Amino acid sequence: MANGGIIGTVNNPTSSTATGVWQQEEQYEAVRDGTWPRRALFTTKSLRFNRGSTDFLNRTMGTAGTSDKIGTYSGWVKRSTTTLDGMFFEGKDLAANNYTQIYFIASGKLTIYGSTGPMDLVTTAVFTDPSAWYHLVVAFDTTQGTASNRVKIYINGTQITSITNGNGDAAQYPAQNSTIYFGVNGDSQLIGKRNDGALYWNGYMSEIIYVDGQALAPTSFGVANSDGVWTPIIYTGSFGNNGFNLQFENAAALGTDSSPNGNTFTLNNLTSIDQSTDYPVVNYATANPLTLSTDATLTEGNLAITYGTASTRRAVFGTVAMFNGKWFWETKITATSQTAVEINLGISNTMNPELTGNALVSNNGFSVSYFTGGYIYIGTTQSQTGLGNLAVNDVIGCALDLTANTIQFYKNGSTLGSAASLTSQTTGELGGGDSGGWTPAWSCSSGGQTFTAGVNFGSPSFAISSGNADGNGYGNFEYAVPSGFYAINTANLAEFG
Repeated sequence: MANGGIIGTVNNPTSSTATGVWQQEEQYEAVRDGTWPRRALFTTKSLRFNRGSTDFLNRTMGTAGTSDKIGTYSGWVKRSTTTLDGMFFEGKDLAANNYTQIYFIASGKLTIYGSTGPMDLVTTAVFTDPSAWYHLVVAFDTTQGTASNRVKIYINGTQITSITNGNGDAAQYPAQNSTIYFGVNGDSQLIGKRNDGALYWNGYMSEIIYVDGQALAPTSFGVANSDGVWTPIIYTGSFGNNGFNLQFENAAALGTDSSPNGNTFTLNNLTSIDQSTDYPVVNYATANPLTLSTDATLTEGNLAITYGTASTRRAVFGTVAMFNGKWFWETKITATSQTAVEINLGISNTMNPELTGNALVSNNGFSVSYFTGGYIYIGTTQSQTGLGNLAVNDVIGCALDLTANTIQFYKNGSTLGSAASLTSQTTGELGGGDSGGWTPAWSCSSGGQTFTAGVNFGSPSFAISSGNADGNGYGNFEYAVPSGFYAINTANLAEFG
């Protein structure tokens, strides 16, 4: 028998279902032939919000909600600023000035706030890792008799139960049967800011979902993988009348609702360049705000570095330290106050003892650097000269080879000098190349110049005219990635790092 002797109906698979009893060989053949249905994939995109550009999305609800007391917010977020408030989602009754809000306060605590009830919930836990994607689920059901069941908060699949109010006193749950303003006809839904123009979001969002009329557990949106890491899955349930699913997959229509409702959002100051391939499954490196001194400013999802005239030349570092493998990234000079850009860029050992405050000083902080004027330094010693100045629109590539212990610099796709050796970085002021890992680094080499540089680890914040991926298909680079080198993201690090 086709089913190996097991009694049961055997059906052919369709594009969405495979029912009945299947012999392993038949299932294998269906998968091989492309006829076995596959689970829909989670979105592979995110949307990058820049606080300084006042980026946000909004829509006005035109139908009655499935419920004004029950609903679930689910969203993946990656913070770019860990010391400022940032709004994820607000429902606002403009006429009566009532609202429901979900946001981070400056300390990194998650806050759920509402004008009716009243509601004032603040987690005691803080979430301040700028390299991490966090999955937030907030389930509302104000019909519940027990106050603490009216709002349930989950981070990365785990319920948060240690909650106070904004003053550190007892949590204030909403009154029974009070209104949640995320699904009320005529009210507004805002993503990325508060209605009065405050609390603009700075960072990334991916797969933002609101389910109108259901209070759901996080398992509707994610699952722990075999390593115990909370991982996104596609949501397959219903959305209610005013629910939506923003996947940011269409760069030409980033506010598109992927749910059957068609509850599309209006973009405000967001364009196709703000679509990012940095998302929860493939998490890219950025510049690190936690090691940032007052010398530099980070914007555009921590992918744009600006130095002002008051710079004391302390460095900015990446969020990822690399110990093995071969890695590639680019830096584009996007603006400068001088003809020759006074920039240092390269790598630093994370155990470098030249730390002053939270940042390294000038080229002393670099294990290997390319210095404007055409010099390559190993530590503070010039090893190569006469390689030329940098100007606006130049793209500098860095290919770090931790097998050969070298770094090769490129200018607009052509090599700059020869590969510089890391093998001397073993003792003394330069730290140990095998003790702390290596991280990308940038600094200003002149306190009198202003400049901005765009960093590209594979998901750039600036336009790319050509488009080149690494050997695994990751990244969008201006110039070809050297053979065997890879973009710095979690997928590549799991394989090569």
